[in-house]
Amino acid sequence: MTDRPDIARIAALVGDAARANMLTALVAGQALTAGELAREGGVTAQTASAHLAKLQAAGLVTGRKQGRHAYYALGGADVAVVIAALTALAARTGHTRVRTGPLEPALRQARVCYDHLAGDLGVALLDSLLARGQLTEDGGRLRLTPAGETLMAAIGLDLPALARSRRPLCKSCLDWSVRRSHLAGSLGAALLARFLGLGWAQREPASRTVTFTDKGRTALREIFGVAADSAT
Repeated sequence: MTDRPDIARIAALVGDAARANMLTALVAGQALTAGELAREGGVTAQTASAHLAKLQAAGLVTGRKQGRHAYYALGGADVAVVIAALTALAARTGHTRVRTGPLEPALRQARVCYDHLAGDLGVALLDSLLARGQLTEDGGRLRLTPAGETLMAAIGLDLPALARSRRPLCKSCLDWSVRRSHLAGSLGAALLARFLGLGWAQREPASRTVTFTDKGRTALREIFGVAADSAT
């Protein structure tokens, strides 16, 4: 029998409810403590440590010690892609958990997915870039066009530096709430970072929610052609 990737082991690790909740909490791209992840997983601190040890051994999370606390993050963007895809699959097939609360509409509108923009607004942004010819899609692969390069340079993105990244420049990521794609890759990450840096958007504390300012809504409409009702 030839050697092949052991997807069953990865599936078993992700398939545990507590570990799945922990991994989902890390999709926002922030490092969390073992205590914070224990609360996300609904387990004791001791049980959380055991789960995290397994996830770390498998390369699904990384850990680092800082002061009195150990912080954990996803093992890479590919892990975030898998978790996002599983979330979208669960939503499409009706395997959902109802979570009510005032933040839910905002979370569906705009949120962080690992390090890029997701939600209604993230999907609208990708749609607009494609419709305006700043991105093209061929066989499921996204490519930045010369018009897109001009746009990205105009808002201050360093495209040569992004192109040197080991990550793909442009990549589609399936959005669990919209069930369509938003923009990921090094360009997606750079765009979200730029939105935050310019004061067009801000991250809500202890949440994946991204809130756009009036200035940001105007910029999205005038620069990116995103309809105003997608950003309100």
